[in-house]
This record gives sequence, C-alpha cells and structure tokens, in this order.
Amino acid sequence: MFPRAIMVVVIALALWGALARGSGASGPGHAYVVKPGDTLWSITAGSYGGDTRRGVWDLEQANGLGEDAAITVGERLRVPW
Repeated sequence: MFPRAIMVVVIALALWGALARGSGASGPGHAYVVKPGDTLWSITAGSYGGDTRRGVWDLEQANGLGEDAAITVGERLRVPW
C-alpha cells in the first residue's frame, strides 16, 4: 500500500511538472522600435506603470545599455514590462 501511494505521488508530480504553465505575472515583455525623438525616458514614461526612473533602469538592463548610452532610430529594444 505504501509503495503504491508513493508511486501515485511521483506520477502526479511528473504530470504537474510536464503540464504546468507560467502565470505570466511578470509580463512577457515585447519589442519596441525607436522612433525619431524617442529617449529611454519617453519610452518608459509612455508605457511603464511605476516609477519612471526604475523603468529606465530596467530598460537599460534588458538591452545591455549603459547609463549614458545612445539609442538610434529604428533600433529594436526589448521592453521587459
């Protein structure tokens, strides 16, 4: 009886692991194509729901940009929120 219960638990965990999906709570992120006049600040202010300074930092980190990095028109940025 006891080994059978363990087997049932193991199978249930294996199925759960195979079928589990992410909740998407952190958001999938998306790509943004830089337009004329865009800055990291303006991109963040237009689409980030929190503190814009934190959003700019997240945007820099997601794209490997330094604090004073320049972006160019047509560049694709990964937006993490």
